[in-house]
Amino acid sequence: MVAFEAALAEAQAALGLIPKEAADAIGQLPGNAEISLAALEDGVRQSGVPVPALVKALQGMLAEDHADWVHYGATSQDVVDTALCLAAGKALDDLSALLGRVIAELEQQSETYSSTIMLARTRGQLATPITFGLRIAQWAQPLIALDQELPDLRAAALRIQFGGASGSRSAVGDRARDVSRLMAEALGLRDSPPWHTDRTGVRRVSGWLNRLVQALGKIGCDMALSARGEIAEATAGRAGGSSTMPHKSNPVLAEALQTLAPVATGLEAGLSASSIHAEERDGANWPVEWALLPALFETTGAALDHAFGLVSTITVDADRMKARVVDMPDVMAEAAVFALASKIGRVKASQQVTNALADGQSLADLIATVDELDPDIVFSDSAFCEPAQDVARQIFAGVSLK
Repeated sequence: MVAFEAALAEAQAALGLIPKEAADAIGQLPGNAEISLAALEDGVRQSGVPVPALVKALQGMLAEDHADWVHYGATSQDVVDTALCLAAGKALDDLSALLGRVIAELEQQSETYSSTIMLARTRGQLATPITFGLRIAQWAQPLIALDQELPDLRAAALRIQFGGASGSRSAVGDRARDVSRLMAEALGLRDSPPWHTDRTGVRRVSGWLNRLVQALGKIGCDMALSARGEIAEATAGRAGGSSTMPHKSNPVLAEALQTLAPVATGLEAGLSASSIHAEERDGANWPVEWALLPALFETTGAALDHAFGLVSTITVDADRMKARVVDMPDVMAEAAVFALASKIGRVKASQQVTNALADGQSLADLIATVDELDPDIVFSDSAFCEPAQDVARQIFAGVSLK
């Protein structure tokens, strides 16, 4: 907020709207001003916003002839909204670094398990063989997309707010657009018309944060399922004990990621519900953002931290994964159909595979009845690994991590 006041004064001085000496004095305040949070709290109780108390405190730090020019032509919402964008920008920097770390770890783990055969599950049922590396790459896919959205998100959402009392900038007249432009340059934000009642930027940030937490929750969901006693194919994170059952090893980090997902959705829903701002300024829905958006940033940071702890400690039982494929020959039905289809057509191949399964005939024996088809090749690891590896590498293609 103090940085806003300094940038405002410096821009106005550059345009001859206020004395340069006053702007120089105000420009010294960021980093030097000692602001009493208790005084700001009292100011919020009195005015519903901390800015009047802040301006009074800043004026008390300046000579009288300089104090008159603090906050010249601005309104409280200009200060708070701009400060929100500055804080959000720094928070997005932190989250971007955490996100890059998670994506890099997923890429490494995907490569590590690129040849580890397992059974896919679709709609909760055993499906066809894939690799664990492909599953990991699919976890990363929405994270990569979210990372690539960040530049556009910043440009759209992190904007200067300078509208004055009613959004018309009337106090500074025809120099208002220049003031806004210079402030935006000084603060590293995008220039913009006033957006007092347009909360689109806030909604875009909250939507991005929530989608990120949901994508991380998917990792927690899959890892919790993989760690179930009757599956026991993969575990990760520190094992959580039970107060009454010593044999248990609870998937604490995986559960935490799943817990944070509905928390994030609830916070975003609150921001959505508060996005209708009445007339030219709103004092009821606007403060909802001050409570919910920081909490959503914290929730996202926690999810990224837990996700890294989870994906960096994955342990896989590759033998169990492979044995489940070997013990369930019926899951090779798709491979059998497409192998036979190359020789006898898909309709006939599908019928023959269906009949073989109904009669208890081995799919390998069925394949062997067709000239030029070798069951060992049709059902080899490479037949499943290579396509899965190709898809996984395509997902990570072009990822440039900081």
